[in-house]
Amino acid sequence: MSARILVVDDVPANLKLLEARLRAEYFEVACVNNGPEAIEICARGQADIILLDVMMPGMDGFEVCRRLKADPRTAYIPVVMVTALDQPADRVAGLEAGADDFLTKPVNDIALFTRVRSLVRLKMLTDELAMRVASTDMGVDPLGRDVPTGENGRILLVDDRPSSVNRITTTLAAHHKVSVEANPQEALFLAADRDFDLAIVSLELEAYDGLRLCSQLRSLDRTRMLPILAMVSPDDNTKLLRGLDIGVNDYLMRPLDKNELLARVKTQVRRKRFSDRLRDTVQLTLEMAMTDGLTGLHNRRYLERHLTSLVDQSLTSGKPLSVLILDIDHFKSVNDTHGHDAGDDVLRAFTDRIRRSVRGIDLACRLGGEEFVVVMPDTDESRAMEVGERLREAVAAEAFTVADGAALWVTASIGVATLSFSSDTPQSMLKRADVALYRAKNEGRNRVAAAAA
Repeated sequence: MSARILVVDDVPANLKLLEARLRAEYFEVACVNNGPEAIEICARGQADIILLDVMMPGMDGFEVCRRLKADPRTAYIPVVMVTALDQPADRVAGLEAGADDFLTKPVNDIALFTRVRSLVRLKMLTDELAMRVASTDMGVDPLGRDVPTGENGRILLVDDRPSSVNRITTTLAAHHKVSVEANPQEALFLAADRDFDLAIVSLELEAYDGLRLCSQLRSLDRTRMLPILAMVSPDDNTKLLRGLDIGVNDYLMRPLDKNELLARVKTQVRRKRFSDRLRDTVQLTLEMAMTDGLTGLHNRRYLERHLTSLVDQSLTSGKPLSVLILDIDHFKSVNDTHGHDAGDDVLRAFTDRIRRSVRGIDLACRLGGEEFVVVMPDTDESRAMEVGERLREAVAAEAFTVADGAALWVTASIGVATLSFSSDTPQSMLKRADVALYRAKNEGRNRVAAAAA
């Protein structure tokens, strides 16, 4: 995993030391000795993560961090504060400035690479999801305007030491809701059943291997994205490194420092919520790309993708497949007489009548304009004609009320085609239904016509 890391420190020896250690792990490294230059580099998009010294002349690290987080171009670049200050107040100040993590000098190699790799993964996820959203061109902000908070998290604590459990729950109680489970298997079921923001797992459970629990959490679909904060003894680097390989996101050394516990829990909860938001945004844009904005039905793009698979399934199973194409009669006169807003009202109400007349397994789409398609699996021609008649009657039976209060009587013409196993493709079946639709219109409209065999 490579990334562009910007190291910011006014002491040349510190710059050289961090650069050498990071390059040895195959990261690309750039070094600067002042805040303004760091801000300029980040604004040009030339950094994936920033290691930022706190104590610098002129503009200190806290101010640099605040400016980076205030600029939309750089707000989501992860910042790790690197400081010789080890007072809790200094860590709090860094987090309040917007820092994503912190390291205390002299920097431990395991701590350095753990924090860096974790934040690089987050940055890569951010960039990938944001690119997916942007590629759909749906006008959705992939990152959102509000930064998720790390408060009021739902925490699962897996620990069998009563004194440790009491200390952790007491520390977190004012900020988060903590569920405690000493039995790892019960904890696994609990994590899969509930929507937690973070799992805190002791790697020193008395009767169970904590690493196995971490591995199981990573292997289940329901818990794969759940952040894991491991607790480990300072002399057990082997277990810690194994945990990091398995997928542990962060760790705390015993004895636990209350302020570091609060800070790391807050950071992991915030990252989890941010990742969830990104995934939700991608899902939203995918839905928007496949959905007609006016009616909420699937659009032509979705139809083209899924009709092929439905035809293949029908050919494999030997079960019939039918398609209806519906067109609102004289729709242009609705727009010309009552305006496009009234036309939109009719289209939405027409969609509601389609939904009420078809099954859940049927695929209803807006083909474009006033034309709609319904694809019906496991439906032969006679049954498709019955559904077509039901739809036609549902449209004609009741007036459509539009925004200006007018009651408009609308009818629809419908063409029906059933898959021919010997000759049809998705395109030819739609074409035959379209020909049947035009025959229904030519024969007087407000009727259903079947395609020629």
